[in-house]
Amino acid sequence: MDQSATVGVIGAGTMGTGIAQVASTYGHEVLVYDAYAEQLESAEEGLRSILQRQVEKERMTQEEVDGILDRISFVEDITGFGECGLVIEAVVEDLEIKKDVFQRLEGIVSRDCIIATNTSSLSIASISSAFKRPGRFLGIHFFNPAPLMPLVEIVPGIPTKEDTVKTARKLIDDWGKTTVLAKDTPGFIVNRVARPFYSEAIRLYEEGYADVPTIDWAMKEIGGFRMGPFELMDFIGHDVNYKVTETVFEEFFYDPRFKPSFTQKRMVEAGYLGKKSGKGFYEYGDHADNAEPTKDEELGQKIVNRILTMLINEACDAVFMNVATIEDVDLAMTEGVNYPKGLLKWADEIGLQEVLDRISRLQTEYREDRYRPNPLLKKMVRENKTFY
Repeated sequence: MDQSATVGVIGAGTMGTGIAQVASTYGHEVLVYDAYAEQLESAEEGLRSILQRQVEKERMTQEEVDGILDRISFVEDITGFGECGLVIEAVVEDLEIKKDVFQRLEGIVSRDCIIATNTSSLSIASISSAFKRPGRFLGIHFFNPAPLMPLVEIVPGIPTKEDTVKTARKLIDDWGKTTVLAKDTPGFIVNRVARPFYSEAIRLYEEGYADVPTIDWAMKEIGGFRMGPFELMDFIGHDVNYKVTETVFEEFFYDPRFKPSFTQKRMVEAGYLGKKSGKGFYEYGDHADNAEPTKDEELGQKIVNRILTMLINEACDAVFMNVATIEDVDLAMTEGVNYPKGLLKWADEIGLQEVLDRISRLQTEYREDRYRPNPLLKKMVRENKTFY
């Protein structure tokens, strides 16, 4: 597939519009379809506004912006997708809706068109059952905002042909993105490995170990993370974050490592969705009154050690279960969610024996499967090996 190929995007939400912007930036004619005309209008106006701000900030020229917009067409009819070489779906995370979209699409596109889903939590295999020819279907998972975030997870399903994977990955690489290859397992790499960043932070809060601002302060100032877990959950939206946690938990046959929290469930039920609703773990707006953190270095280090230990253990599991390579796991976490270091490289720096000791102490204290050390971590300690 070359740069002259037309790219189709299904879904004119934030993600779909962002993907369209990326494809157009790299010279493709792009068709953006949405079932709702008002969403198409809103998306087009929003994209114009975003790009115009880039001109005002002198990050892009007016000529560049005009070129991007000229190459994108917002269409109310999907039949024009017959000319596309690649179609990426970015609609709501509902399996039946996605399958319905693809069943209609398959009868329209050419036989050599690559078809992809941007799903973050549904299995590629389950969606692929909608196709008569599933060999040209795979997951191409961008991160929000798509024009800014460098990582894209490439996820083949059971029927996906190797040529489809190679062609799709090369194209996304040519768009200036950093691609990693992930097995079709719940959460792929990032949304699987990152679960403890949220869940263990909430667990510490629920236990009364530390309050919300203190945990966030520790993870930022001592851990070096760009955002604290509670800030990030508020930013993502608790409805979205909780749904991903719930889906991963269910898809892993209710493994306690991924168990959702009552705290976040109650917040979703109460409509405290975070920044977009004006209230989450923090208050937002002109009259927001948020507590200050307790800046205790010793406490902060203990918080970081516990959450980081859980993250490393999960990264070990992703390698142990052949979800991705050591290098791709680390790349995914630094490029996809801006972690300060690759978790497995970080583990080497701490010392694998120390990491194992930390999680073993948690397992001894709590007697929960949530804290079971990964077999790969134990094996590497036993054989005195490192990841790098």
